Amino acid sequence: MNMMQSVISDDAWRVWEPLIEAVRPRGKTPPCNLRQTVSAIFWRHQNGAKWRSIPSEFGPWWTAAQLFIRWAKLGVWEALFERAKNRDPALGMVFLDGTDIRAHHKAAGAAKKGDSERAEAIVRHLVARVEALAARSA
Repeated sequence: MNMMQSVISDDAWRVWEPLIEAVRPRGKTPPCNLRQTVSAIFWRHQNGAKWRSIPSEFGPWWTAAQLFIRWAKLGVWEALFERAKNRDPALGMVFLDGTDIRAHHKAAGAAKKGDSERAEAIVRHLVARVEALAARSA
């Protein structure tokens, strides 16, 4: 099993792909390797790592970072969360254990810039339930 499959299994991707396709922005160029890029984003949020720490199996780290930031600004993560929650109401009831969330060394109370704070919390919720949602629909 490669690292990508350990983040988003084939069963989970069959659930997530139509949800993502329904909310992702339509640009001139469709994202290539969307599963790989979303897996990189989920991996980063599962591990609390910096973007540059994303393993090379997920492709260039900057591709994942750019997609995450762009989708955060456009509200795509919120829309994806709402669609997933409508599909599985239990998703809205996700609680995260504080031991799973690592604070950045600069997290001393200063407000974050931009739209990524809420998007990061949403992605952590999505990551927490990605396999459970696939298991229920299989």
